Amino acid sequence: MRRRMGLTLLALSALAALGLSGCGTRDAAPPSTFVLLDGSSTTTEALKGKVTLVNFWATTCVTCVKEMPALVATHQKFKDRGYETVAVAMSYDPPAWVVNFAQTRQLPFKVALDNTGEIAQAWGDVKLTPTSYLVNKQGQIVKRYVGEPDMAALHKLIEDLLAQS
Repeated sequence: MRRRMGLTLLALSALAALGLSGCGTRDAAPPSTFVLLDGSSTTTEALKGKVTLVNFWATTCVTCVKEMPALVATHQKFKDRGYETVAVAMSYDPPAWVVNFAQTRQLPFKVALDNTGEIAQAWGDVKLTPTSYLVNKQGQIVKRYVGEPDMAALHKLIEDLLAQS
C-alpha cells in the first residue's frame, strides 16, 4: 500500500514537472494578436481588464469537441460580468473546418486562427489540445489546463477572479 502510494505520488510529480496538469502561474500572458474568423483582431493587451480563457483547440480533437459545449455555457454564464473566451484553432486545422465548426455550433465567443503556429509557440509551445489558459484582469496567467478542465473548479476560479479589482 505504501509503495503504491509512493509510486502514485512519483507519477503525479512527474506529470506536474512535465506541465501536464493544471498549474498556477503568475506570468504575464504573452503579447499576442488573435486574428478572428470575421477578419478583425484582438490582442492580449486589449483583453486586460477582463478575465479571459484562451483555449487552444482543433476540430479533429475529440476532447476539444466534447468540451466545447461546456466552454459555450461558461462563456454565456460569465460574459456579462467581464469574462471573455478566445478559442485559438491550431495551425494544422484547416480554416474552412474551423469556420464550419464555429458557424454550425454558433460559438458565441471569439474564434481565432493560428495559421503560422506563432500564437501556440508564444503561449509555451502548445502542442497538446485542448490546452487552456485562464488570464486575470491584469493580464497574468493564473492557471493552465491540459485536457478538459474540471468545470466546477474552473467556474469557482472565474468567480474569484471576477470579484477581484
